[in-house]
Amino acid sequence: MSMATPEPPSLQAASATVVPARWPGRVARYVTIPGLLALACLALYVYVSGQELDDIEARLLTQPRIVTAAIEHLQLTAMSTSLVILIAIPLGIMLTRPSTRRVTPLFLGLANAGQTVPSIGVLVLFALWFGIGFKYVIIALVAYAILPVLRNTMVGLEQVDPFILEAGRGMGMTKLGVLARLELPLAVPVILAGVRTALIINVGTATLATFVDGGGLGDIIQGGLTSNRPVVTLSGAVITAAFALLLDWVAGIAEDVLRPKGL
Repeated sequence: MSMATPEPPSLQAASATVVPARWPGRVARYVTIPGLLALACLALYVYVSGQELDDIEARLLTQPRIVTAAIEHLQLTAMSTSLVILIAIPLGIMLTRPSTRRVTPLFLGLANAGQTVPSIGVLVLFALWFGIGFKYVIIALVAYAILPVLRNTMVGLEQVDPFILEAGRGMGMTKLGVLARLELPLAVPVILAGVRTALIINVGTATLATFVDGGGLGDIIQGGLTSNRPVVTLSGAVITAAFALLLDWVAGIAEDVLRPKGL
């Protein structure tokens, strides 16, 4: 009677450590960014604390003002990105169906036009058409950031192997079943990359919302520029950069968590 050849100890050890070996690198990646951002904010705090601030600088750099600006910036980014997801992903799915391919160039052309215009131009145009304020800034951000999610949704769905789709139909799946159980799961990594790009676009563009009374961290930078206070301008720039990097870090974690297993 034949007996199975035992696996060499070296291979057993290697196979046993494949999964755990990923965790140290992942944990280090997750911890490094917030650690560096904390050090940068601490260095900024030490620097500002060592300056003799006049009344204007002290008023512009109060904790309530900074917290309020950060909350407004987060609201602008979160709401605009959520609307982009709700609009672009269903639209991308629709434009990849055979019955709607004739109108695909039209929608892609409109989305491309939104990003061709500079971000400040989009904000100003929407301010002239609709008005100024928080909700109109969100509309402008959606128009400016919709292209990456729309394009990545279409690319992700179109790159799915047709033989996989045929196999699903051969197993008796409906068109909706093929879309939900095969196409979308396989397209998730590409779609998530587009969502992350849109998020970063919105974080940066929301800084310009201050010019159309939209609030956000741009208020601090603008306050420093208009009052000719370099300490305030530097503080606003560092806080805004740290905020953007923090949101990108969160988006990276979400991308890792939401990515289907095995992809």
